[in-house]
Amino acid sequence: MIQAVIFDMDGTLIDSEPLWKESEEEVFSSVGVKVCEKLSAKTASMTTREVTEFWYNHFPWAGKSLENVENEVIDRVATLITEKGESLDGVKQVLDFFHRKGLRIGLATNAPARLIPVVLNKLGISKYFYCTSSSEHEVQGKPHPAVYLTTAKKLKVNPSKCIAFEDSLSGIISAQKANIKTVAVPHWSEFTNKKYNLSHLKISRLTDFNDFHLKELANYV
Repeated sequence: MIQAVIFDMDGTLIDSEPLWKESEEEVFSSVGVKVCEKLSAKTASMTTREVTEFWYNHFPWAGKSLENVENEVIDRVATLITEKGESLDGVKQVLDFFHRKGLRIGLATNAPARLIPVVLNKLGISKYFYCTSSSEHEVQGKPHPAVYLTTAKKLKVNPSKCIAFEDSLSGIISAQKANIKTVAVPHWSEFTNKKYNLSHLKISRLTDFNDFHLKELANYV
C-alpha cells in the first residue's frame, strides 16, 4: 500500500529551467565564462555547487570566490521565480488528489534549501507538504539516493511505500536507488526518449495521474 508521495521541484512542480538558464548565463558571463549550449546541457541535473565548479574548471575566474558566484546565481533565481515563476500543468490538482487520499507529501530537490519556500509560496502550495529536503544538506546530489532516503525518513514511511514524481533521468535513478517507485513526467520535447522507460510509469502531465496508476504502482513488485 502506498503511504506517501515525494515530488521533485525544478521541472516537476515549477517551470524553472528557463529561469536557471537565464540566471546562470547572466552571472557566469559577468565573471568571464563563455556560456554555450553544448556545455550548458551537461549541467542541467547538477546541484548549484556542481554547476559553479563545472564552469570554474572550464573558465577559471578571479576576484570572486566560487561561493560568492554560486550565491549570486541562487539569489538571481529566487528573484526570477518571484517575478515570473509558473507552476507546471496540474500541480494543485495532483496535490489535491493525494491530499484527499490521506497520503503524506514530501519534496526532494537538488536545488538549494532556501529556494524551496520561494517556490512553494509562489505557487501557493506550501500547505500540502509534510516535509521538504534539499541535496544541499546531503553528501551528494541526485542521482545519489541520499535526498530521497532523508525525505522518506522525515515522512516516517518506508521508501518502498513511497512514489516519486520526477522529470529527469538522474532523479528517477536517485529515487529508484532509494527503493522508491517512480513516475516520470518528462518535458514534452523528451517524452518519447527511451531513457524514461527505466521509470515504473511515465505520464505526459501531472493531471494524467489517476486511481488506476496508484493501484498499479501499489501492486508493482
